[in-house]
Amino acid sequence: MSKYGMVMDLDRCIGCNACVIACKVEHNTPVDIHFTRILEVEVGTYPDVGRQFLPVMCNHCDDAPCIDVCPTQATYAREKDGIVLIDWDKCIGCGGCILACPYEQRFPVHDNRTSFPDGGDFKSPVVDRAPTGVTVKCDFCYHRIDEGREPACVEACPTNARIFGEQDGEKLAPIISRQHSWTLLPDKGAKPGVYYVG
Repeated sequence: MSKYGMVMDLDRCIGCNACVIACKVEHNTPVDIHFTRILEVEVGTYPDVGRQFLPVMCNHCDDAPCIDVCPTQATYAREKDGIVLIDWDKCIGCGGCILACPYEQRFPVHDNRTSFPDGGDFKSPVVDRAPTGVTVKCDFCYHRIDEGREPACVEACPTNARIFGEQDGEKLAPIISRQHSWTLLPDKGAKPGVYYVG
């Protein structure tokens, strides 16, 4: 199996934040932590003004600097598909990976209280919740992928702006090979697995 990746089609993204909410619900992350976000910028000059939306998340890089700096080898890439994960049993919360990530997509857990407290009607599909003192990040919803499903953010997107699959597979390869596909901060040399078009 090849490495998984994601394409963000900026022409389709309407900034609705359905992906952000779906991710929050799926992982029941601490209140102040969002594994995916939508950055917004105003473009044009009056009266021709619009909004441009840029979805950001962990890029699941081929040469992930967060892996290299981890003193306990808590951060690793799965051999079978390249998804970058964190082993919370090994993570000591030193913050090295947070500083090393050029995309600022790693978050320290100072308080693991979540948006959907235990005892409520909601129960997160993810059984394990990050303990205080570790670092967390997007995990491409690997638990869903292992069941043959797509990440929650992809499934929730009403405009199909997020496209997930194998980077050299029939769904992503033609899009990635387009002349206008690009990645964030290519000069950092991390070889990100999240691509943008539009």
